[in-house]
Amino acid sequence: MALAKIQMTLSLESIALNPLNRLFSCSVFKPCLPLCILALMSLPSFAADNENARKPVAAKKPVVSAQNTVKSLPQTSPKASAKNTQKPRKSVKQKATDTRPSFGRIAGLHQGADLLDLRSSVALVIDQDTHEVLIRKNDMAVLPIASLTKLMTGLVISDANLVQTEMITITQDDVDTEKGSSSRLAVGSVLSRGDLLHLALMASENRAAHALGRTYPGGMPLFVKAMNDRAKGLGMASTHYVEPTGLSSRNQSSATDLAMLVGAAYDVPLLRELSTSPGREVAVGRRTLQYITTNRLVKSPNWDIGLQKTGYISEAGQCLVMQTKVAGRKIIMVFLDSAGKLSRIADAERVRRWVENQNARSQLASADTAG
Repeated sequence: MALAKIQMTLSLESIALNPLNRLFSCSVFKPCLPLCILALMSLPSFAADNENARKPVAAKKPVVSAQNTVKSLPQTSPKASAKNTQKPRKSVKQKATDTRPSFGRIAGLHQGADLLDLRSSVALVIDQDTHEVLIRKNDMAVLPIASLTKLMTGLVISDANLVQTEMITITQDDVDTEKGSSSRLAVGSVLSRGDLLHLALMASENRAAHALGRTYPGGMPLFVKAMNDRAKGLGMASTHYVEPTGLSSRNQSSATDLAMLVGAAYDVPLLRELSTSPGREVAVGRRTLQYITTNRLVKSPNWDIGLQKTGYISEAGQCLVMQTKVAGRKIIMVFLDSAGKLSRIADAERVRRWVENQNARSQLASADTAG
């Protein structure tokens, strides 16, 4: 149809041509006209073929039967399918969890049985006044003691009678390079020695404990020596310290030795007050930091705690020492290498109920005898 229109147009226009042009049109142009039109019509398809040739050929998707799809592909909901078509999210870097077994577990101490089925591999419960041993479990085993170390740190600072209002600056030396633990006390923070001691005992603040040792007269070497000398003076024959925080697994002791330490620390009113404080606000520059105790039993109305300290590193497991009053008796409890934070608390609860039951039976027996 296009060819016919063009020929008709040329026929009408050829009427106006002079004889010479009419001769050229009839003899040369008209015979070639169909070929020119065909060539022009083929140009678009040729260009399209050329463009397709440049594009990479998409790989054919494998044909999967419905039966194979059911067997090999997981079932997904429409919502899940919609999520999969979205742009993939960046993976969130999760904090690595230390799953190494504790020294006590490696030594097989968890396999030992005891009267109360305690979850701690090491335990010792004694009457503070009579020194009667009420419960013992692997109490002579020497293990890492984690932040229970800070009780000795507090005892040495107290012995030195240092000025509690003296301001101390947290430095890069106080940053934990042993375990890489974090701290809310940034380098450059300035606190009093009294506040540092408070945070070390109540909230187990590592930089605070390290700063106390670093600023001790004579520096850290003399402070560590004072720690070991104090332990020796208390008769803690199985105890050894290398630093004031407890981050090092080389700080080691036994439950028997730690009971002696708890008794000595309890004799210092300042240590009793700071270790059993439920919380503390500390002004650091323009900020006010809120700290709370690491021992939830401190806030419990069921407990009368005179001194306490918690601790944890992977080598030591979860640890807890306390001086408390149960059924009218002053009791010292030591739990080492417990499986978790809750299990060490549960062990303390088990012991408290057991002591209460024993006291009730003793009173009942006395009443029967008197009657």
